[in-house]
Amino acid sequence: MALVPTPTPVTEEPVTAEVDMGSESAATTVRATVVQASTIFYDTPATLDKAERLISDAAGYGAQLVVFPEAFIGGYPRGSTFGVTIGSRSAKGKEDFRKYHSSAIDVPGPEVERLAAMAGKYKVYLVMGVIEREGYTLYCTILFFDSQGHYLGKHRKLMPTALERVIWGFGDGSTIPVYDTAVGKIGALICWENRMPLLRTAMYGKGVEIYCAPTADGRDVWQASMTHIALEGGCFVLSANQFCRRKDYPPPPDYTFTTSSGEEDLSPDSVVCPGGSVIISPSGTVLAGPNYDGEALISADLDLGEIARAKFDFDVVGHYSRPDVLSLIVKDHPTTPVSYTSTAPKAESL
Repeated sequence: MALVPTPTPVTEEPVTAEVDMGSESAATTVRATVVQASTIFYDTPATLDKAERLISDAAGYGAQLVVFPEAFIGGYPRGSTFGVTIGSRSAKGKEDFRKYHSSAIDVPGPEVERLAAMAGKYKVYLVMGVIEREGYTLYCTILFFDSQGHYLGKHRKLMPTALERVIWGFGDGSTIPVYDTAVGKIGALICWENRMPLLRTAMYGKGVEIYCAPTADGRDVWQASMTHIALEGGCFVLSANQFCRRKDYPPPPDYTFTTSSGEEDLSPDSVVCPGGSVIISPSGTVLAGPNYDGEALISADLDLGEIARAKFDFDVVGHYSRPDVLSLIVKDHPTTPVSYTSTAPKAESL
């Protein structure tokens, strides 16, 4: 694996370091890039600008598919408590939520249109982590775009983790898509959703081939989960995480990190999310990463022939399944808290 040094910035050439371990193959190959970079917190327009620079750089390296981390647009509020204790929420915590809500995006909306335009401009399939705003509820969401600049749809995180449940709503079964594209069947689950066996099985049942796993988990143990999914699903796994230092978030008191000691004891250069982005083949081979060095583009050539070779050994929803003993039912209809039924007009009395 080689780390390509950052070149001198010029208009037409990439400016972000790329970690590359491609593979030679006579079969159809797809050049995939996972982006490891930090949100510009509380500044969604600037984050969109940064996203475009990164997409441009990835396309300059030949990427056909670009995957961003969880909550890249809108931000992952690492270290924040939003002033929550059992039975109360502080005034500052409520203001923190107001600012976070303001940084989220509507889907559809102008930011989605801009992301679609980026995908079309650079001719890439784009998988983007966002914080979605619907009214006053937020969702951790993945958006999908094709290389012609079309918005394909979204996945809302089905189960937020721990304190995330205070700030994010819950997705439902209607947004667990797998898109059949020119570069393969693409789907995504977010962070610890990937540890839910039945949800993974729902993805396998839809034939996912390029399994995207945007995350906020930078621990070493995350790599074991990603390798297991690649082997279990017979699919490529692309996991993108942010690399963040304390200085990538607003300074205190505007933004306060809660640490294990209860008080912020971080320097501006303290690493608060170490990355660990990785690309793994259906055989469990690490093709690129994991990277813990800083912001980077992490790329590999995906030999799609590897999928059939892996499925020959183990097809979890095919020849290695036992539906007569074990089966899964997925409730994939939208769920809404309020439904309105129209009543037909009554006939006038004669």
